Amino acid sequence: MEQPVPRRRVTIIDVARHAQVSTTAVSKVLRNAYGASPEMRAKVRRSIDELGYRPHAGARGLRGQTYTIGVMLPDIRNPFFPEILDGITASLEATEYQVFLGPGCNGEKAEARVTDAMIDRGMDGIILVAPVSSRAYLERVAASVPTAVVGRQGASPVYDTVADEDNEGAALVVGHLAGLGHRRIAHIEHHETDPTRLVEMPNARRADGYRQAMRAHGLAEWIDVVSTSYTQEGGYQGAKELLARPCRPTAVFAGADIVAMGVLDAFAEAGLSVPGGISVAGYDNTTFAALSQISLTSVDQAGHEMGSNAVRLLLERITDRHRPSVQVTLSPTLVPRRTTARPGE
Repeated sequence: MEQPVPRRRVTIIDVARHAQVSTTAVSKVLRNAYGASPEMRAKVRRSIDELGYRPHAGARGLRGQTYTIGVMLPDIRNPFFPEILDGITASLEATEYQVFLGPGCNGEKAEARVTDAMIDRGMDGIILVAPVSSRAYLERVAASVPTAVVGRQGASPVYDTVADEDNEGAALVVGHLAGLGHRRIAHIEHHETDPTRLVEMPNARRADGYRQAMRAHGLAEWIDVVSTSYTQEGGYQGAKELLARPCRPTAVFAGADIVAMGVLDAFAEAGLSVPGGISVAGYDNTTFAALSQISLTSVDQAGHEMGSNAVRLLLERITDRHRPSVQVTLSPTLVPRRTTARPGE
């Protein structure tokens, strides 16, 4: 059988000939540079569309930009992270930038492998979502390529940050549950031991906010924290541990919605009704939290807005590598739903 002849790649010279302009004019249009009239831009764009021309990323990289943004997501199974990604992609729709994703897998080695690969491929900027890597490593990355860090507190002179005020969000949950009459309010956190991450990571700050809020409401004696992981399995195991308590809680604050899903599974398996037998609240206000079958009380930390802010800061840093770093902190809101009610209802 005769093999099809591979189609030759359309070049900038082909576009110039088709549009009957110079290659310099085509280059100006592609770079959105000064000196090309609206008529010329329209003519070149028509030729680009008709010929199916695609700029060669490697060649563009040699000229200084690849128009690619790398995004590292720590856990692609967590439904909150796609909301950040939606904000990122929506903010880049009107630009020439393309997004490339890499899974960080919640580990420093995996994060470094993905991030280094993005740097090696000449990406113009990198957005790191909830990275667990050391501050020193993050600053080395930012010294190589413009970088924005999402979902992690802490100021750095070389990269920008966008985060939620996690202490405040935790206080909203405790205040809501205490207002309903709960006293035995437990919290399931993501286990953390690194000193820097205990200060900067959202899981640690939510746990700290929970403890502070319990004390503020006069509930210090009922502080009960189970350390597992921000996964569905972590929520399931944490709930099983709480159910084994001699005096089990009347309400559980799961540190993330994905954790709350595991909690709900464990309670259903134990024949415990929610919220009649026990109340459950999450954090992230993911899309499934609003599903009528689940109707999970949760904290909205505006994932879409986090992503759009990260893009804004990153594009500004690509334009000016030496501008002062910026830290954006968003205020969370509580979204009460049917998984929380007064004790014993």
